[in-house]
Amino acid sequence: MTDNITAEIVAIGTEILLGEITDTNSVYIARALRDIGVNVYFMTSVGDNEGRITDSIRLALTRADVVITCGGLGPTVDDMTRQSVAAAVNRGLTFHQHLLDQIVARFATFRARMSDNNRRQAYLPDDSIIVENPVGTAPSFIVEHGDKVIMCLPGVPREMKYLLTESMIPFLRKHYHLGIIKAKVLKTAGIGESLLDDAIGEEILNMRNPSVGLAAHAGQVDVRVTAKAESETEADTMISVVESQIRERVGEYVFGEDNDKIETVLIGLMNELGLTVAVIETGVGDPVSRRLKSAVGSDTVVTSVKTFSHPDDLREVLDGWADLPIRSLAESVARHASENGQASTGIAVVCRPEMDEIHADSEGGTAIAVFVKGNVRSRIWGFGGQSESAQSWSGTWAMSMLWQMLREI
Repeated sequence: MTDNITAEIVAIGTEILLGEITDTNSVYIARALRDIGVNVYFMTSVGDNEGRITDSIRLALTRADVVITCGGLGPTVDDMTRQSVAAAVNRGLTFHQHLLDQIVARFATFRARMSDNNRRQAYLPDDSIIVENPVGTAPSFIVEHGDKVIMCLPGVPREMKYLLTESMIPFLRKHYHLGIIKAKVLKTAGIGESLLDDAIGEEILNMRNPSVGLAAHAGQVDVRVTAKAESETEADTMISVVESQIRERVGEYVFGEDNDKIETVLIGLMNELGLTVAVIETGVGDPVSRRLKSAVGSDTVVTSVKTFSHPDDLREVLDGWADLPIRSLAESVARHASENGQASTGIAVVCRPEMDEIHADSEGGTAIAVFVKGNVRSRIWGFGGQSESAQSWSGTWAMSMLWQMLREI
């Protein structure tokens, strides 16, 4: 039976809290831990303050078996991880001459002068397990504290990834009896998160192992099934059983798995059905046509693409455009795209480029419409082209809507 090990990741650096950098290190570490069967329940970000770092580590030790810190191992005065870890477990710091010698030698290979500050990096908490860093100047270390473990990694992504893979993961495998955690993602379109949640049902969503969770994105919702097991084969079997139950309930909305993209699946389906599409996009760039044309096989599917900078420019396309509300305008444009683009289907995105989120409750700033063999569907949002949502939402929803309509043919 595998050990049920939990971990907490503590990302250290004021620049994270100021929003100056994105903490991609914690995401990478979490995925690596998932793959070896270690549960991550908490991620903490803390600034360069010794007291707060110490408190964060102490708190993490109360709720996790393994605490992994990232960052704060450099030579400057704001690199405080070493002394904070020592304080958290009531230890002092020990100087390691051979680590300083390695740092000196590494600077020599750079033909660079080493600052006296680098001497700090040779001090580690008493009785640490030294993790030498052949790809950088910041030595890492592991502290065993009772039945808990603290693992400290540098913040430079290249160094962090190397040491995590080459040193920290092997240590955990040797220290604990670990299985694996494996996940499979079912990608859905044409249904909102709350409706999908209701359709799947509480008995499945409340399962412990495998566990099932939903993640909403622009125009689609992912269903993640995660299993912890002794082996990959056992995990696959566990996932397969739950996947079958989910597909029985919401299979009509599942367009792909794992890394599948809606544009790739849509182009594949249209090639299979021998269908084509024409696209007209207005006021928002080319969120649909750009993605469609990036998919393999699109050259036989996408027959016509037109973009306009503003809905007013649609006078070139439609007579009486000024009398139409934006949703009706999009529907008319989708039909026009199909009929005049010599395509069996049409997609229209009509967006008011001057509008933003402030108008969310007003007349509507963006509309999409899809025309398929005499049938048209549409959707409207309050945001306009100034919103960050405009491109992602309109692009994915338009393709999702077309995919759903084709599935119903």
